[in-house]
Amino acid sequence: MSHARGYAALSAKSPLEPFSFTRREPGDKDVSIEIAYCGICHSDLHQARDEWGGAAFPMVPGHEIAGRVKAVGKGVKKFKVGDSAGVGCLVNSCRNCPDCKRGLEQHCRKRASFTYNGTEQDGKTPTYGGYSDHIVVDEAFVLKIAPGMPLERAAPLLCAGITTYSPLKRFKAGKGDRVGVLGLGGLGHMAVKLAAAMGAEVTVLSRTASKRADAQRLGAAEFLLTSDRAAVAKSAARLDLIIDTVSGTHDVDAALGLLRTEGTLVMVGASPEPLPVRTFALIGGRRSLAGSLIGGLPETQEMLDFCAKKKVLADVEIVAVKDVNSAYERLLAGNVRHRFVIDLKTL
Repeated sequence: MSHARGYAALSAKSPLEPFSFTRREPGDKDVSIEIAYCGICHSDLHQARDEWGGAAFPMVPGHEIAGRVKAVGKGVKKFKVGDSAGVGCLVNSCRNCPDCKRGLEQHCRKRASFTYNGTEQDGKTPTYGGYSDHIVVDEAFVLKIAPGMPLERAAPLLCAGITTYSPLKRFKAGKGDRVGVLGLGGLGHMAVKLAAAMGAEVTVLSRTASKRADAQRLGAAEFLLTSDRAAVAKSAARLDLIIDTVSGTHDVDAALGLLRTEGTLVMVGASPEPLPVRTFALIGGRRSLAGSLIGGLPETQEMLDFCAKKKVLADVEIVAVKDVNSAYERLLAGNVRHRFVIDLKTL
């Protein structure tokens, strides 16, 4: 076992604080990564505060992990010491069920082992995430980060990147398509960049007028202020696809009205509260409402390679680990452009 240091929530009501724990020594197929940076995802906040239920404490959050390989097991073939490497939302799965065999390990029918607030495949050993100095993961669940990619800007790709890339690819966003992005936070800004890189015409849908210039800078062709009823009415039935990144209560019906006939709205934000949807908002335009959860390992690697080729990186604000609690409060207030990333050298 190896000694590890990190920051943990000891309960849903307590702030994150320094925490010591152990990780396993690398086995034959394991890769040990010295964590350089870890993104702060809104789901970290939801889980640390048990807003979705089922939280297990102590909890070391963090599933947007980027760093350097510091040790490998003797059976590891894809990585060597010194390589840039990443870990996303998963650290293992059964690998044998139909979904795992399709490269959809996040939907493992037996047990997906999530990077934190979960268990290893034995169902007992808790997993601890990336707000820590190092992590040990089977090489099958470690991602290659291209040499030269800045690790601090690559880290958020491991969740925000794949969460938005996956539905864009699934619904074949590309040249000639009109893609709406609802919300311009950590997920939304990646959706804009990725959809634009795929060749789509992007419209940002936001209730905050001050985000117009930012939307255009990120690659959006248009900006729709959702509180402007006249502008919303003028844009009815215009979009082919909407990526809904909002993680709180919002008007889904209004967004559906912006879709053309047979358009699709994909929910990737995870509201803790149920969201009402009128049946006629769907059947009136033969529209579809879909959901998407991150992506499997093959698709995540594909996304990283796409981002390296197209030079798509997250816009980040670097914070010291001691400031994680204030970063959470700023995240709640929407005061970040567009992803907080923890510098683990400050641990």
